[in-house]
Amino acid sequence: MSTGSSDPRAARSRDIMLATARAVMLSEGPAAVTHQRVAQQAGVGRATVYRHWARPEQLLLDVMVGADLPFFRSPTRPVRAWLRRELRRLADQLATPEVAAIAFTLVQGAIWDRAIAKERDRFVSTISDRLVAALDLATRAGELTPSDDLSGVESRVVGPIVYRTALEAAPVPDQLLEELLDSVGRWRHS
Repeated sequence: MSTGSSDPRAARSRDIMLATARAVMLSEGPAAVTHQRVAQQAGVGRATVYRHWARPEQLLLDVMVGADLPFFRSPTRPVRAWLRRELRRLADQLATPEVAAIAFTLVQGAIWDRAIAKERDRFVSTISDRLVAALDLATRAGELTPSDDLSGVESRVVGPIVYRTALEAAPVPDQLLEELLDSVGRWRHS
């Protein structure tokens, strides 16, 4: 994605900017990863960031390569409330132009680029595994009686959020989040 250089100072600078951008993404979400923010946090000029990544989605894609997704980690009980917060956070992030751009870059780029397809597959697998783990926790704790097998749950729960934010460019109402949570089974309300 970014321009290569044999200058060790440029490579060091790029590594520092990537580490800074990853830290920003993990602490504040993908939408916070901007040229200006990375430059400020890394102590470099904004032009330096632009030299390596001309477009924001290029920077964000490089940041996301190998990075851990900040969503659906470490579920807590009650799981439904935790999952609702995580879905709201995901919906709010996907509603930002920067994150929408990276989502489309992953989808489009995966058609032609094997490395991007690998990253897309890793993200999908991570989301799926984390959602299933959270729903398993809810089931074991007696909070949830699943309606059926949990395979493909990411399509039923995350898919409509991606569709609503990325394709319709519309906000995700709380009522939709509740409907998505209800789609996985019967929740015991505490």
